[in-house]
Amino acid sequence: MHQNKHLIRTPQPVRIRPIALPVEHGGWGFLAAPIVLGLWLAPSMAGFWLSLAGFGAFLTRQPLKIAFGDYRRRKRYPRTVIAERFVVGYSTIAFIGLGLAIVNAAAPFWLPIALAAPFAISQLFFDLRKESRALAAELCGAVAISALVAAIMMADGWSFPPAMLAWLLLAMQAATAIIYVRVRLRLARNEPVGRAPVLLWHGIAVLIAGGLVVLDWVGWPVLLIFILLTLRCWIGLLPRSLTTPTPLVGMQELGASLLTVIGIGFSIGF
Repeated sequence: MHQNKHLIRTPQPVRIRPIALPVEHGGWGFLAAPIVLGLWLAPSMAGFWLSLAGFGAFLTRQPLKIAFGDYRRRKRYPRTVIAERFVVGYSTIAFIGLGLAIVNAAAPFWLPIALAAPFAISQLFFDLRKESRALAAELCGAVAISALVAAIMMADGWSFPPAMLAWLLLAMQAATAIIYVRVRLRLARNEPVGRAPVLLWHGIAVLIAGGLVVLDWVGWPVLLIFILLTLRCWIGLLPRSLTTPTPLVGMQELGASLLTVIGIGFSIGF
């Protein structure tokens, strides 16, 4: 019996998770911090809906990158269709959340969103150019998403200065964490990179926190938190610390983010 030499290829099933969810696990912590802090300091329905809007916008990035990349290559795969559907679904969640936040807000909250827009657009620009892992892209994303805390606070009636302080402090923590983790991972791979710059950035954060405490704009827990973060950076970059598994480093950074939220909450809210 003659066998057919031309085998029929069966299409491979499309994996949903890499399309629907971000591949950068650290982004979840950067999203959670402003939501937790905002709803702690200013619990309201408007804050809840703003959190939902931020969640939808955060999730939209991954499928949008995939769909846009396929468009640029002038290709259309099964994953392209799925990515488009997730973009529509996530965007709908974001717009519904934003609309309900506007209806329920006790005061306007557009100023922090407007100020964060250039950072969000810059991150999107890097995303669409497939440069999501660039340092500038990650820093822009961290600053943009941290603005969510200010919007939640202002939607509940807080004035702009304390809301701005919460945004600034969260953004400082996120930015120093990004720089620290990048340097730490490169050192663990024996790549040439200096420790001094990341320690310098942490030192600047401590000085800024100290200045805010001296001006009596925030409480002393903020200064303590940034001193502890600097100590964590120094210990984490020691040769004996570089063997720590990457998932454990991620868990440590989630703990640092939670500690920062607690410190800011007690410094601004009480």
